[in-house]
Amino acid sequence: MSSRTTSEPRSGGPLARAWDGLLAYALKFGVVGLIGLVIDVVLFNLLRLGVFGDDHWAQSAIGAKTISTTVAIVFNWLGNRYWTFRNHRRRNYLREFGEYVVVSIGGMLIALGCLWISHHWLGYTSLVADNIATNVVGLALGTAFRFVLYRYWVFGHHRSDGLSNLARVEEAQRTLFEEPGEADAPTDQSSTA
Repeated sequence: MSSRTTSEPRSGGPLARAWDGLLAYALKFGVVGLIGLVIDVVLFNLLRLGVFGDDHWAQSAIGAKTISTTVAIVFNWLGNRYWTFRNHRRRNYLREFGEYVVVSIGGMLIALGCLWISHHWLGYTSLVADNIATNVVGLALGTAFRFVLYRYWVFGHHRSDGLSNLARVEEAQRTLFEEPGEADAPTDQSSTA
């Protein structure tokens, strides 16, 4: 096993650097997002079809999308925090979740805007038109928006309270303050705290 962590860049060609820099994150983000999309689309359509009751706000196009997206946001945060960006998650999970929600709401507003334009402005009110507006056009625009802000703001490697930054600080402290040859010997963590 290599001692290299996933947060260290790989030496090698441009493809290896691209994989470490963006493609691995994009792939994992896509998997989490795909599961979140299934949750979002299924719940949206169940609400629109009245499975949970008729003639209430949750059955309206905007109400159903708001509810389904909110449920998907919570799932996606957990997936992205503990899988996609696990090496860059932050100690202050409440602040991270708050920032994640802000970005997610931005993405949701993009999807809702597409739905509103299609449903109310252009007059396409069928279930198929609602799905195309929100789950195709809105999803594509919102996903691009969210990925960039999650990767470079919420889970940005530059965040001072990020777990990967804290690990690098601890390693630097050990390097600076240990006696030569001490690094090879096991240390008692409770005495260094």
